[in-house]
Order: sequence, then C-alpha cells, then structure tokens
Amino acid sequence: MAEKTLNDLFLDTVKDIYFAERQILKALPKMARAAQSPELKAAFEKHKDETETHIERLQQVFDLLGKAARGKTCEAIQGIIAEGEEIMEEFKGSPALDAGLISSAQAVEHYEITRYGTLKSWALQLGMKEAAQLFEQTLSEESATDEALSSLAEASANVKAKSKAA
Repeated sequence: MAEKTLNDLFLDTVKDIYFAERQILKALPKMARAAQSPELKAAFEKHKDETETHIERLQQVFDLLGKAARGKTCEAIQGIIAEGEEIMEEFKGSPALDAGLISSAQAVEHYEITRYGTLKSWALQLGMKEAAQLFEQTLSEESATDEALSSLAEASANVKAKSKAA
C-alpha cells in the first residue's frame, strides 16, 4: 500500500466536509420549520443560503485539485444531525425547543469551524493559496453564525427555556 501524504488527507477531508455541507443543507429547512422564534427561523434560513455558497466554494476547491466534487460519508455530521432531530422530536412545542435547536446548530458550526480551520492550514502548507482563501471566507462565515446563535440563545431562547410556559 502506498504511503499516504498530506495531499491525500487534504482531499479526504475536503470530501468529508463536502458531504457534511450537503447534509446540513437538507437539515436546515427542517430546523427552520421547527424553530419557534422568528429570529431563529430567519437565522436558519440565512445559514441555508450561506451553506449553498459553502458548497460552491468546495466545488471550486475540487476544480483547483482537478477532481470531481464527490463527498465521502461523514458519520460525525450524521450523528450531530440525528441528535438535532431527536431534540426536535422530544422538545416539540416546549419552551426549551429553540434552546435545543441552537445547541444542535452550534454543534454543527463547531464541527465545520474545526474542519475549515484545518483545511485552511493544510492548504497553506501545501501551497494552495486560493483554496486557503476560500476556506478562510467560509471559516469567517461559520464563526459569525456561531456568534449569532450564541447571541440568540443568551438574549431569548435560554430565558424562555427556563420558564414553565412558552
């Protein structure tokens, strides 16, 4: 078996996050429908649009690599999304639903932040400046989404979750 290199790991991880982004794109409309507050619904809808852009950027990276845009099953994101679906089911109609949705969304964001940060670093190491810039743009947006979710949680969702009635 040939020795694997950082190039191989880089491509493998790009495939992983490509699969993850496509799964997230499917999950966001469900989360938006489940959200109780208009602000959270809007945040999920905005992030759906951003996720479409993230997928386009990943397709650009595949082009830079001369590879077809193909995902590789990412069990981590499947597990995180499944947890979010459980929360939607178990907390439906409860004052804690939005806080749970935010928690699930932030688990997704943190996974993405980790992946894009790593990919940016590897791209720079491999001399792929254009790919690194694409990852930096996405990393910045993912971080901003995470901060916006934290603000929503602290300003209203967590307070409502603490109360006995919505």
